[in-house]
Amino acid sequence: MSINIRKATSADAPFLAQMILQSTRADKKIGVYDLIFKTTDDEQILKNLEKLTNTTAKSNCHFSNFLIAEIDGKSVGSLASYEPRIVTRETFLSALGEIGVDGEESEYLGLMEICGFPLNSRTLVFDYMEELEGFMDVGILKALMHKSLLNARLKGYRIAQTIVEIGSLETLLYYKKLGFKEIKQKECDPYKEIFGRPGLVLLSIEF
Repeated sequence: MSINIRKATSADAPFLAQMILQSTRADKKIGVYDLIFKTTDDEQILKNLEKLTNTTAKSNCHFSNFLIAEIDGKSVGSLASYEPRIVTRETFLSALGEIGVDGEESEYLGLMEICGFPLNSRTLVFDYMEELEGFMDVGILKALMHKSLLNARLKGYRIAQTIVEIGSLETLLYYKKLGFKEIKQKECDPYKEIFGRPGLVLLSIEF
């Protein structure tokens, strides 16, 4: 089974929306975009996420940040990587504004100010590492990560980070298998109240 890794294009918006929602829900009742879009309707959230991948402001959801894994021409996995010095909170708010969402009103941004981690602007951040059900354990995530690290090295990066929820054991285990190490753990009551997870873990890899 041959895995092809390619850069995402604007036409990949429906698939990227699916992967972003899958990643942020992660077996929880609600995810961050339920909060941001103030709805739990999947169809509405997916429509908004599709638009968010194609805004002029290049937020962490922008298609240009993504690699896509394909098997036999079918999109089966995704991984985003972005630079925190470019993809800022303001960029995200601008992108939301473009699709008619007032991000300043979102409970999520206030929550992340309390519960999140300040990211080093000299590192690369990985996000939305996902694969379709039915394609687990065939090496998709490893292939995506390998290509992303290669691209990061070519850009001059030597450290990458990612943030995982405390309690997301499979995701945590997978990142550790790929060589990531736990740097900090932050338990946060407001996060637990909303999402049912105790808080967040910051992971890092040097390459």
